[in-house]
Amino acid sequence: MAHDSRVPAVVGRQRETELLTAALVQAEDGGSGSTVLLRGEPGVGKSTLLGWAERAARERGFTVLRAIGAEAETDLAFGALHQAFRPLLQHSDALSAHQRDALESAFGVRSGTPSGFAVGAAALALLEEAVRTAPVLLVLDDLHWIDSSSATVFAFLHRRGAEVPVVIVGASRPDGPAAQTWSAEAVEVRALPRTDAALLLGARYPDLAAPARDRVLAEAAGNPLALVELPHQLADAQQRGTAPLPERLPLGRKLERMFAERLDAVTPEAGRFLLLGALATGPDFSNGGWLRAVADDDPQQTLARIEADGLARLDPAGRLVFRHPLVRTAVVAAASDAARREAHRALSDVLAADDPQRLVHEASAALLPDEDLAHRLQEAGRDLARRGGDAEGALLLERAAVLSPSSCDRVRRLTWASVMSARGGQLHHTAALVDELKTSTVPADVAPLFAYAVVYADQSHHVDFESSAALLPGALDALTAPGADTFGGLTEQVFFKLLLAATYTDDPWAWRALERHRDEVSAAGRLCLRAWTDPGPDTVATLRAVADGMTEEQEAGAAWLLLWTASALDCPEDDLWQRFTGLHSYATQGSIAKAKCHQDFLLGQWDRAAVCLREAEMADELGYEANALMFRQYHAHFLAGRGDEAGLREVDEAIRPVATRARMRYVLDRLTHLRGLVALAHGRHEEAYAHFCELTPPGRLPGGPPWHHALVLDLVTAAVHTGRREEARAHLAAGRAARSAEISSRHAFLCAAAEALAADDEEADAAYRAAYAVPGAERWVFDLARLRLAHGSWLRRRHRPGAREPLRIAHHVFRRLGADPWAQRCEEELRAAGEPVAPPPGAPAAEPSGLTGQELRIARLAATGLTNKEIGRRLQLSPRTVAAHLYKIFPKLGITSRAALAHALDST
Repeated sequence: MAHDSRVPAVVGRQRETELLTAALVQAEDGGSGSTVLLRGEPGVGKSTLLGWAERAARERGFTVLRAIGAEAETDLAFGALHQAFRPLLQHSDALSAHQRDALESAFGVRSGTPSGFAVGAAALALLEEAVRTAPVLLVLDDLHWIDSSSATVFAFLHRRGAEVPVVIVGASRPDGPAAQTWSAEAVEVRALPRTDAALLLGARYPDLAAPARDRVLAEAAGNPLALVELPHQLADAQQRGTAPLPERLPLGRKLERMFAERLDAVTPEAGRFLLLGALATGPDFSNGGWLRAVADDDPQQTLARIEADGLARLDPAGRLVFRHPLVRTAVVAAASDAARREAHRALSDVLAADDPQRLVHEASAALLPDEDLAHRLQEAGRDLARRGGDAEGALLLERAAVLSPSSCDRVRRLTWASVMSARGGQLHHTAALVDELKTSTVPADVAPLFAYAVVYADQSHHVDFESSAALLPGALDALTAPGADTFGGLTEQVFFKLLLAATYTDDPWAWRALERHRDEVSAAGRLCLRAWTDPGPDTVATLRAVADGMTEEQEAGAAWLLLWTASALDCPEDDLWQRFTGLHSYATQGSIAKAKCHQDFLLGQWDRAAVCLREAEMADELGYEANALMFRQYHAHFLAGRGDEAGLREVDEAIRPVATRARMRYVLDRLTHLRGLVALAHGRHEEAYAHFCELTPPGRLPGGPPWHHALVLDLVTAAVHTGRREEARAHLAAGRAARSAEISSRHAFLCAAAEALAADDEEADAAYRAAYAVPGAERWVFDLARLRLAHGSWLRRRHRPGAREPLRIAHHVFRRLGADPWAQRCEEELRAAGEPVAPPPGAPAAEPSGLTGQELRIARLAATGLTNKEIGRRLQLSPRTVAAHLYKIFPKLGITSRAALAHALDST
């Protein structure tokens, strides 16, 4: 039957096409990028929508880049990235030498060890160069089959490229693992409603008889591919209604079976040709070299028959392009095990002996254990890991394990695979491998490696530190024994994991083991332990010296230690974390992001508070549950500083149960501190004092993390305001005895500020000015503003000149930070000093209902039925912030539910 060539490309997809159009317009007009992730079952029309987006983008003058995932290419590191970015390599001259090296190493042009983040930075630089001439659309089809390294880069571009006019549109099946690394909320592409399904079917098959049309509509249930393909199953007489329909038509997953049934009709030569083409993926076969594996007297005739049947075609690059991914899947699924093994063997024979893809095909062709092949797979996997493809290397180690004749070798290789998978950011898979290994007998020679894998999964994924104290001390003993295998620097990593467990839980067994092995680790390891237990006056300077003396290779192993040292000291060293950016996998990048979030709080960059939530969501998606918890804790600092009690309560309720179960004293103590800080913001000094005393009783500094020393300003503020001046001075004396001010520049400022608050009247003014003069005082924006508020209040109450100036400066800072309760205190003091305070420039006028402009916008959107997440997307707020606003809105309007919002707003 003839098909109508005027059929619209997309039927019944108004919601999706409007969303795609909006993304293109935003990039075209506003210059900012966005991501649309389409998710749906096979055949539901995702590829059609991608094609529509591509045509729409080309009409608007976009540069279009495209990559299609293939199931057989998931082992090929950066394969999909190469597909997409090949057209942009002409811009590689615009890259820095480091970026060019990373990209060329990823594409196999040169040797090297790039990580997904290093390659991501280079890819972003290429995009920034390309968009100088036109916005870019990056189309990623079949994300569920895109290799992990490429998926990491694409996710990096999604997260970091928001300011570049690049639209990323991806499509994935619901269970696609690659798409799970994205923080973009997926757009569910669902089956077509019956009306639209009938429109599509009628347009494609206008002469289909009513019985056949109704049957196809009923069995296709809105699946576009089924609507288009099912009629192919019918004979002409069945289509015309002159012959009875078959008893049952395939559907859904049965659609793949339908392709398989169609494949049964092809000749054996065509079937083998299709199978070879389905398995011949990757750049090694892009020149048509795979055709040498076709044992056919007349391959062109076979290809012509295949093209005539509409199953596949040969593209100019020599690849076999199937009419739909389901055809490729059906070809492979329909083949017998013997046929698949034979095809893999034939493909391996046409590849060079040193080609990693040859190994993959050899492994797929193997039927029996083969130690030689397993060993070669193992070496290839480790080589991939050295080039930055840890996740892909882990897959090769797993294949090597399957082919291992010895059960001990199998366990050894699986153990390596679990560690490489963890380093590659595949924590969900790491946890599964560890569970499998726990049912096996692990050889003694890899016991330290196994302990590391178990702890890695427990700490990062399960937020559980019991195995850390149980396994890591013994692992350190084994690794540091004379002549022991150190597994390429595992000692340092085990030491860090144990140090992390000790700082989080304060487990005495962990601390003792760390002390026992102090002299057997690097200077960075010793320094980190010292920073968390007994920081001296030269610790910051030593940190700088150790970092400056490291090579880039040494940095790769020590990054976590250096960042955790800086965290212990509240020492935001900009170039310290910047030097690691883009050089390592997510495991390190997550640590960098945590350091940056806390630095943003300390340095008053509170407009970046929402980054904590975005990072938490990404960590959740990647399986780094401990990171997610810590990001939420860092976000709680901003909430407490702003006096947002509802927001802090919500975060506390979310993370306290997990931290309690894991005995994470570090997190629980921080939450106690933040409760005290929010009480200070609202002037509840007695309550604040009680919270701070739980952590640092006045006059006594407990041993442990140096951040307890940094509580001096908070405790002294609460003590002075509750009339406990003697207790405040006792605490200051304890700090002087412990040399708290020498820990870091921030500690020096906090101690000086606390001295000013507790000083006698005749000494106070000079003490305030001495605190202002502490080197670097201006860096600690929030704490300096609190000092100015205290100073201005002290001057006003004693009728001394100069009170208004520090109050004005503090008021401006608090307004900028969004710390409203603190700003209101400044306003009260300024009015008492005789200075009227106008609303800040640009502040929304209060509505008659008592709602602020932001609250009114949120209320109106909520009244339309939008969820907190949908409101947050529109207003660029986190769902939790939206919830916190609604918590305040309801009592202002005198209602208790969302259902009453519309009526309440209408009546104001």
